[in-house]
Amino acid sequence: MAKVITIFNQAGGVGKTSLTMNLGYQLGQRKKQKVLLIDMDPQASLTIFMGVDPTEQEATVKDAILDKKALPILSEIHGMDLVPANILLSAAEMQLSSVLRRELRLKQAIDKVTDRYSFILIDSPPSLGMLSTLSLVAANYVLVPSQTQFKSIQGTNLVLQTIADVRDAIDHKLELAGVVPTIYAKGTLQDREALGVLESQLSAITKVYSPLPRSTAFPDASQERLPLAVFSPKHPAVTILKQIAKDLEKLP
Repeated sequence: MAKVITIFNQAGGVGKTSLTMNLGYQLGQRKKQKVLLIDMDPQASLTIFMGVDPTEQEATVKDAILDKKALPILSEIHGMDLVPANILLSAAEMQLSSVLRRELRLKQAIDKVTDRYSFILIDSPPSLGMLSTLSLVAANYVLVPSQTQFKSIQGTNLVLQTIADVRDAIDHKLELAGVVPTIYAKGTLQDREALGVLESQLSAITKVYSPLPRSTAFPDASQERLPLAVFSPKHPAVTILKQIAKDLEKLP
């Protein structure tokens, strides 16, 4: 059965989508494991990064959530499969308001394909609304990207509280897979101090990974619709991404 991991932070601009795509690629390269990415953000950044035009998709994750249709899976993009999203997903929260057990809709759709994959990675939206709740309820694990800025790391406490709330609300076993510091500028005092705070506050409860550096290579690779390891194989962040993927494989 697949390990279902949601990449979650209620803040935008922390590198969540790039992390999802690049970890998916690394996991797919290791032992040729089968990986599925699910875009749960109405902005459809993951869909775009994977080279898929959101406006041309007749079916998206919205149809699986609202109408209980099969997940519309696009196959073999950089060795990964993708469930795309588009802006129509933004209406799902309102449409789900009267649906019973609505928080289970994504999980129910994923349960039908877990035997086909080793890993399913969910790119959650930068919010604390129903779409994020769906993403968390569907997962076994949560990986939290956190930019090394004090405003961002303060918000990490809210992320952890949200995870705890989901556990309590539906008696759901949801485990932390780690925290990934992102957009890290080693030469900046604020970044170094923020990283130190992350490590001191969170290392006792979960793994805090080596920081992914601030680099134009990430947006450049996304613009080219390529994983970083394909766009710039010798980039130092690739080594960190490989280590994270290796650790995700060890999750029980």
